[in-house]
Amino acid sequence: MSAVSASRTTAALAVENLEVAYTVRGIDRAVLRGVSFSIAPGEAYGLVGESGCGKSTTAYAALRYLPRNGKIVRGRVLVGGDDVTGMNTSQLQRFRATEASMVYQDPAQAMNPSVKIGRQLIESFTLLGQSKPVAAKSALDALRRVRIADPVRVMDRYPFQLSGGMQQRVVIAMALACDPKLLVLDEPTTGLDATVEAEVLDLVRVLREESNAAVLLIAHNLGIIRSLCDRVGVMYAGRIVEEGPSHQVFDDPQHPYTVGLLRSLPRHGVRKTERALATIPGILPLIGTDLPTCVFVDRCPLADDLCRDEVPPAAPVGTEGLRFTRCHHPDRIHELVQAPPDVPIGILSSSGANPEVLELTHVSKTFRQRNVNIPALVDVNLQLAEGETLGIVGESGSGKSTLAKTILGIESADSGGAVSLDGHTVAPNTTGRSANDKRAMQMVFQNPDSALNRSWSVRRILMRSVEKLTGIKGDEANARVEALAAHLRLTPRHLDLKPRQLSGGLKQRVAIARAFAGDPRIVVCDEPTSALDVSVQAAILNLLADLQSEEKTSYVFITHDMGVVRYLADRIAVMYLGRIQEVGPTDDVFNGPNHPYTEALLSAIPSVDGEPTSRIRLEGEIPSPANPPSGCVFHPRCPRVIPGVCEVSEPPLREVAPGHAMRCHIPIEQLVELQRKPLTV
Repeated sequence: MSAVSASRTTAALAVENLEVAYTVRGIDRAVLRGVSFSIAPGEAYGLVGESGCGKSTTAYAALRYLPRNGKIVRGRVLVGGDDVTGMNTSQLQRFRATEASMVYQDPAQAMNPSVKIGRQLIESFTLLGQSKPVAAKSALDALRRVRIADPVRVMDRYPFQLSGGMQQRVVIAMALACDPKLLVLDEPTTGLDATVEAEVLDLVRVLREESNAAVLLIAHNLGIIRSLCDRVGVMYAGRIVEEGPSHQVFDDPQHPYTVGLLRSLPRHGVRKTERALATIPGILPLIGTDLPTCVFVDRCPLADDLCRDEVPPAAPVGTEGLRFTRCHHPDRIHELVQAPPDVPIGILSSSGANPEVLELTHVSKTFRQRNVNIPALVDVNLQLAEGETLGIVGESGSGKSTLAKTILGIESADSGGAVSLDGHTVAPNTTGRSANDKRAMQMVFQNPDSALNRSWSVRRILMRSVEKLTGIKGDEANARVEALAAHLRLTPRHLDLKPRQLSGGLKQRVAIARAFAGDPRIVVCDEPTSALDVSVQAAILNLLADLQSEEKTSYVFITHDMGVVRYLADRIAVMYLGRIQEVGPTDDVFNGPNHPYTEALLSAIPSVDGEPTSRIRLEGEIPSPANPPSGCVFHPRCPRVIPGVCEVSEPPLREVAPGHAMRCHIPIEQLVELQRKPLTV
């Protein structure tokens, strides 16, 4: 449904000049500054912007879910014509039970872990007045509606017994129990695999068509917004600075902030060897900051005295009346679109023909649970060269994190396998490794909040790492910390702050600095940018590439984001059920021919460029490692399965081109022909 139809019908959601403030230490601090937009029934509207810009506050205000210190200062929120801001407690409870629903980022946090799925779903319907027998039938129908296989068995499971994708489907089923007029989705796919993410988005599309509900989607993944939303609002410091049809905003941005977000993305297959990613200088203003004129003025490369003196009006873009931008200089936007990246091209270099620093030979890892052997890794053979980045991709449960822990010695590999560093075999467990071997391999985790001591200053965190890894003490160690911080673009002021006082990007820089404290040969990066805004992500990726170029450090880079791995990785290994299904140079893996599993992963990527793809849907969940399928472990889900062959024997990992190998029964010539034709399953 287009913006034109949205303006001619009764809006399912209308936000009118909304101002919200949080009371902090007795002072009201502005968060939203005159936000206005509307969503028609059956329409999807996306909100994008950096963390802290006010996206989630807008969603919570729409449902009156603000925290105790939050309040609506001015404006109205209308849902189906009813003013939510004027409702009393009983009216608000009725509204939330029957008119609107919300799906949160983490489905595990939205369910009671000690109560079975069926009981929680049934409760959703009994609260609407249904008897228990009727509610039980409605709960089963709800699971079928969200396309969960074997709903009867799922009703009898606990949340922790379901995959992330299935948990999100259950939460969506609960949210749809009341057939809401408005469905709010707050980062509903963050942390999900590309294939599961695509399934959830497909589900939302279908349910939106069936129920005619309006959808408000909040996401920092701009590709998701492009693929699902009719219109998009770009938010900065509590104000929508640009709005319009999604394809127009992303193809032809008309505000400097939108341009900055889009230029931060690794788009069109760009690689680190071609150029660095552009970044947005500065940081988002703190809540409550007085912003009397243009909210983006301090970070905008086009800012002049006019921008500092006058509030830019919502100027229309084009003649259709579908778009607006809050910028004094839309005629100069082309200067930003065509500008070269912040970092000069040519500072980054590929690994070239460098010596190997890491080799895994016949590495397997078997866990023992309840007297059952569970193979998490099966006969993995990999090599990593000096200054090279090896990307590891695959669905959750494929063995990526176990592989990282086995490399580092956190988990001991089974007997018969070997991990070699610079030509010598290291002990399987970290307790048996020498100080030099420990120093040579370090890790950067996904969540720096969990990896950094919140009660220590940054200086103390880095000092401890330097002392432990190098043996240096006192003033010499402090000098090394300051040099390390400068190298990671951390100022002396940052060293005396605690992690909780830093932004997400700065905390991740501290985590990276700690990993580099002992001049490591190898750094294992486990989803280091997945929770970061695209602008911060670009800065971290540039930093990792710079450090690699200068220090010749090698990376094992684990990620769900195929765009990120395409930018940073020199080679990619695709894992499924503990096995390497495909490994090869990045360009070969992305350009094909591919293993059918890789083909499905690549087809699931939502693109901000709107590039047409033939989506390949994988049926079923990833099998349990405790009971893997016979033959090729991927054959039960493979859209190109050869009956009578694939289920009988497991194919070997064979080379299909120099440096490019895959594990598939289909002859490479036949696979090339098959993949020339789009396959939609």
